[in-house]
Amino acid sequence: MAAACALSRKTAAAPQMEAGLGRRRKSSDGGSPPSPGCSSNGQCWEHEEVERPLYRQRLSPREEERLENEHFWKIINAFNYYGTNIHERVNRTEKQFISLPANQQKLLPQFLSHLEKIRKCIDHNQQILQAIVNDCMHMFENKEYADDGNTIMPASTFDMDKLKSTIKQFIRDWSEDGKAERDSCYQPIINEVKKYFPKEKCDVSKINVLVPGAGLGRLAWEIANQGYSCQGNEWSLFMLFSSNFVLNRCSQVNSFKLYPWIHQFSNNRRSADQIRPIHFPDVNPHDLLSGVNLSMTAGDFQEIYTERSMWDCIATCFFIDTAHNVVDYIDTIWKILKPGGIWINLGPLLYHFENLANEISIELSYEDIKNVVLQYGFCFEEEKESVLTTYTVNDLSMMKYYYECVFFVVRKPE
Repeated sequence: MAAACALSRKTAAAPQMEAGLGRRRKSSDGGSPPSPGCSSNGQCWEHEEVERPLYRQRLSPREEERLENEHFWKIINAFNYYGTNIHERVNRTEKQFISLPANQQKLLPQFLSHLEKIRKCIDHNQQILQAIVNDCMHMFENKEYADDGNTIMPASTFDMDKLKSTIKQFIRDWSEDGKAERDSCYQPIINEVKKYFPKEKCDVSKINVLVPGAGLGRLAWEIANQGYSCQGNEWSLFMLFSSNFVLNRCSQVNSFKLYPWIHQFSNNRRSADQIRPIHFPDVNPHDLLSGVNLSMTAGDFQEIYTERSMWDCIATCFFIDTAHNVVDYIDTIWKILKPGGIWINLGPLLYHFENLANEISIELSYEDIKNVVLQYGFCFEEEKESVLTTYTVNDLSMMKYYYECVFFVVRKPE
């Protein structure tokens, strides 16, 4: 069984808001592949957060440190405020129901008892979220966030939406309920990694695979569990707090549960659907193959990964549309891939900054992206323009969103 390891922070950091958290200073090692033996299990984290000068004027180190701490505690506060926020939502529903005429209330004798069940689910979720943040003070090896004694304050709607989305990520990455989604999104990527770097023809432990936008870490974990040296990269503290908990603190299968659908008050066929739990993790994250090298970095993909020709393979899943300018991502991938290296991509083009004020957002069609990829010099090995999949879907909901994703494999020429 692999042992847990902490995260390390190499530079001070200061994101202003979660939407812009992916803009950070590069690490001192240029985002190098994980070195064998860097830790007992390879689950090492390097934390770096600072805004890029393109979007915010560079501040003094002291000011950056202050903003970093401020942001850290803002996300902690969102976790702590969760229960209060969702209880307020349920209380509004109860007040509205009680305002109905008595004869109409009698038609729905189970309505208030259902709300009580939701309240119990909220309290349980809050306990899990509290366990996650309790470990955050010490999640970075060279950075401590001592308790500043702040009281819980109302969190923004934006932060609460991010937190509710993060709760649903536990389904996608670490529950049996998310297996179908992982099979459609992650398995095609894993298959291509194995196809282009077969165990029969190479020492897979020396094949360096990078997974930007790693989320809660399951894709990176699965690739590492095939024997490859894999590094995941993530910028969101919501994701980082949660993935740290799963990868480093969960050691028994399905030992925890969450109620991810209690926030959905519409499109429920049955009341019970809203309060059904999911259990996680569906595998023991510590049960990696012996000698496996898995690591994680925290920070901006473009800022951390600057060293040329370092990676044999880059796997992007639901990632390239997180860019302010997707051409920047393509440029970075071209530079850091080794000659002959492979880039595997699967995902839609739901540009994250499209409707955010004061944010740069260049929205390209897939046709334009493909032309840019070709002009950089990549050679297409495989391409599918319609891979049907979902993202944290509620299987029992009366409304579902489906993506027709683009899937391609390109090679950087020797």
